[in-house]
Amino acid sequence: MGGVRAPDRRAEPGPVISVEQPLWRALTGYRVVTLGYAVALFALGYGDYGRPLIGAGYLAVLTAWTLLTLRRVTSAERCTTRFLALDLTMAVGGILLSSLADPAGRVGPTLPSIWVAGAVIAVAIKSGWRWAAFASALVGVANLMEDGHFSRSALHNVLLVCVASIAIGYVVEVARASERTLARALRIEAANRERERLARDIHDSVLQVLAMVQRRGTAIGGEAAELGRLAGEQEVALRALVTGRPPDGAAPPPRSEPGDAPADPGTAGSTGEARDPDELDLGALLTLASGGPGQPPDAGPRGRVTYAGPGCPVPLPAATARTVAAAVAAALDNVRRHATGPSGEPAAAWILLEDEPEEITVTVRDDGPGIPEGRLAAAEAEGRMGAALSIRGRMTELGGSARWISVPGQGTEVELRLPRQRKGARR
Repeated sequence: MGGVRAPDRRAEPGPVISVEQPLWRALTGYRVVTLGYAVALFALGYGDYGRPLIGAGYLAVLTAWTLLTLRRVTSAERCTTRFLALDLTMAVGGILLSSLADPAGRVGPTLPSIWVAGAVIAVAIKSGWRWAAFASALVGVANLMEDGHFSRSALHNVLLVCVASIAIGYVVEVARASERTLARALRIEAANRERERLARDIHDSVLQVLAMVQRRGTAIGGEAAELGRLAGEQEVALRALVTGRPPDGAAPPPRSEPGDAPADPGTAGSTGEARDPDELDLGALLTLASGGPGQPPDAGPRGRVTYAGPGCPVPLPAATARTVAAAVAAALDNVRRHATGPSGEPAAAWILLEDEPEEITVTVRDDGPGIPEGRLAAAEAEGRMGAALSIRGRMTELGGSARWISVPGQGTEVELRLPRQRKGARR
């Protein structure tokens, strides 16, 4: 009986890339560039200032502040509320000092010039559009006070900074909400993938044993029948657990339904070798599954399986080859359990392996009565996940697909496709 494996850590979602980080990097560059711009404007208009030493002193302090706090504007964690308050104070103070440095109003721009927009944008990225509106209003009031007569250009500059900062703050809030939604979706996807893996392993081991105990107990009768009944109840409860559906007190489902997989998927062949020690020959594994060379003497019902494939090895990563072979073994077990030939004898089965440049295709066909329309979906709804998990689930994890083609009275064909460029993916 196959055991349940340890949780696959590779199913855990990777870290979500923050959309804020590029904004912080851009802000860092903006502060440096606009500082150089403000210093250059002051140097060009130095002779027009009535008190140039006031301007020179402020710009010296602003230069030191900007360079010493570059790391503060590289992430939301480092950009603290205290820093933002001091940064806004530097911006507002520079605006108000402009009228003292240029009492005649001969120089147009304020001392910090467009550097002040960086302080407001930092608030927008850190705290969202509401605090950005407050910061831009504070800077706007300082600009209007410095201008004195509320000119059209001053109002234009104030509105421009206000609209830009609010827009950036809103975009950041939306991006953060999207990141949280994406991270939650990735966690749910990883949890569902792990749940499917555990359900598949349980189906291939514990559920098979419980079903066997129930059948044998019912056949023997007496005290064994009671044991079989209890095993059946536990099977129903366990199926409800692994499929996420409440049992609703339903009686145990019929024991022989399409889609159940073998108790030990490893019996599909675990000794096939390829030239690379990390690879296995899929053809060798399928040969063992068909009852070819190397098959143990008690292979039993699998003896009526015919294998056809390429004359050369079909190497795949070991885990991928074993997973495909396990899916094939599950399909063969369905034939053994549920298909009979025209005369009532066990149906014959054929395995065809096709090695193409773009993909590998394995086809499992039988000459049984076929699967009634809608039976696979009904079996999955009842919690019998053989086809959904043991076959389709395995192929989906590898990036491949599984398809059933069945015509009543003409047998069933299961087609497993594995793209070569994605072999081994999502395991």
